[in-house]
Amino acid sequence: MVQTLTKAVTFEEFIQSYPDTGLHYELHNGVIVEMNPPLGDHELVIGFLVRKLSAELDKLDLPYLIPKTTLIKSSTSESAFSPDILLLNPANLVNEPLWKKESTITQGASVPLVIEIVSSNWHTDYSTKTDEYELMGIAEYWIVDYAAFGGKRFIGNPKQPTISVYTLVDGEYLVNQFRENDLIISPLLPDLKLTMADILQRIS
Repeated sequence: MVQTLTKAVTFEEFIQSYPDTGLHYELHNGVIVEMNPPLGDHELVIGFLVRKLSAELDKLDLPYLIPKTTLIKSSTSESAFSPDILLLNPANLVNEPLWKKESTITQGASVPLVIEIVSSNWHTDYSTKTDEYELMGIAEYWIVDYAAFGGKRFIGNPKQPTISVYTLVDGEYLVNQFRENDLIISPLLPDLKLTMADILQRIS
């Protein structure tokens, strides 16, 4: 269960007092939220996607990196998220005031792609983070819902494992969804060969 520490704090207070417990926290509109410990399947999905993305970046000779731990700070609220996977654009880090000391990104130009692997706190991935990433101007956002945790209004009825790819067009996200053997369409990585079936095969 996600636990919320209800005293409102600023981002600076969050960074300075980040609990040294080995647990995972995010800041949601001034509230420190303790995230669920990752499930084994969740980690397998992350590992598989990082491998696929790394191979594609090398093949296309793209300059992006996949950092281990980077925060994305909202431009409109006291929120800071720690995505499961993000691609980092090193060329824009000179414009990031919080990068050197806090490993924190505030500009969409620094993050061409963010990926969240859905767990039981799916509301945040589908609602809060989608809105925040759109406002920041992050060009591409994937929600990988390998266990169909999300609500029916997000992944349909009957619910089934779904990859939702949000693409920024004229400042707004348009979403395409992919299931089973659908080959995902990624504007950033147009030659990527990836399906939900590929992901499920790794955790079966």
